[in-house]
Amino acid sequence: MLTRRRVVIGLGATAFAPLASFAQQQVSKVYRIGFLGAGSASGWAPQVDALREGLRDLGYVEGRNIVIEYRWAEGRYERLPELAAELVRLKVDVLVTYGTPGIRAAKQATTTIPIVMATSGDAVATGLVASLARPGGNITGSTFFDPELSAKRLELLKAAMPQTTRVAILLNPANPQTGVSLQSMEGTSKSLKLVLQRFDVQSPNEFEAAFSAMAKNNVDAVWIQQDPVFVENAKAVASLAEKQRLPAIGFAGFAEAGGLIEYGVNFPKLFRRSAHFVDKILKGAKPQNIPVERPTGFDLAINLKTAKALGIKIPNSILQQATKVIE
Repeated sequence: MLTRRRVVIGLGATAFAPLASFAQQQVSKVYRIGFLGAGSASGWAPQVDALREGLRDLGYVEGRNIVIEYRWAEGRYERLPELAAELVRLKVDVLVTYGTPGIRAAKQATTTIPIVMATSGDAVATGLVASLARPGGNITGSTFFDPELSAKRLELLKAAMPQTTRVAILLNPANPQTGVSLQSMEGTSKSLKLVLQRFDVQSPNEFEAAFSAMAKNNVDAVWIQQDPVFVENAKAVASLAEKQRLPAIGFAGFAEAGGLIEYGVNFPKLFRRSAHFVDKILKGAKPQNIPVERPTGFDLAINLKTAKALGIKIPNSILQQATKVIE
């Protein structure tokens, strides 16, 4: 009797195991998310952490019901197409990326896998989506109008330092957004009576030479493009600007890194928000039917420590507009 009973129990457990396993798989499907980064994992850790937090808030936990495949170009934009193709071959359920170079590479790699833009300079002007309300294709997410922000930074720079007449423009020529940003700044610079001088940089090892050249050309201040390479290396850029005694304005986070003025969108907030787009897509929504969002709030921060080091007094009118003053 004992032997027979053991056999029956054993058969029962074996018979029901596949059915239980199947039911569990149906309840807890594991989705694969591809993440394409133009920079490095260490440089964009705060933004990626924000994305993961957003996903957790919506019930997606790595190792349980999602797997995130990361690919990083380490600032070498020419690698982005190859890395995007790798993620496509993995047959990810959705691809998340940021910045015009990364989004463009993803778009060229696939027309079927949904793509979520964590942040984009101007998705409409650069042809990534047809419109905000009806993006079309396989891309949705968040974008901000970089031409407007670029012009606004020039205005803030002039207002903070009215004596400014010559401004160095630090650009990454490998970024497709560069041309659009420059066009918007031309008209603004004329109205502000500013002379713009362009300096092209594609990697951090070119930073020092560029800032030395700015100093030799007697520019009064520096405008920093919102490019992934510059964002990731904000501290190095801010340090070189201060070393050459050049007041500088850049993207959100730049003043925190030691720059004089920052104005722009909050990157971690946008990355966290991108989780909502991922969630909608995994639940069956089509990217072409999900309107692209445009942030309405922008951060203006002034670093008074840097201002003091440079011997600059920021007008009260600018300080009163700031969302943050670093003392």
